[in-house]
Amino acid sequence: MDDCGLTWLHVFPFSPRKGTPAAKMPQVAGPLIRERAARLRAAGEEATRRHLDAQVGRRHLVLMESATLGRTEQFAEVLFGTGQPLGALVEAEIAGRDGERLRAA
Repeated sequence: MDDCGLTWLHVFPFSPRKGTPAAKMPQVAGPLIRERAARLRAAGEEATRRHLDAQVGRRHLVLMESATLGRTEQFAEVLFGTGQPLGALVEAEIAGRDGERLRAA
């Protein structure tokens, strides 16, 4: 994960489907599956935190999805304190973050 520079993870356990090649492979025990998924989720949360923290002070072009919420080209959500035109590309300086969302200056 780190070698690939992944930031946004969606982790879910593998479910074999009857008749597929993967279903014929030896299956991993449930507790190990849950432990691996938990480790991946934790690593993903840390990667997201590092990525968002690194955006503070930078300028981004943001596509507005609502009056006060848009997304950067890297898919990070950005909150605006004032309304912006829906669908507009707005240049914003990132002042900080609130949880998993960036906050525009």
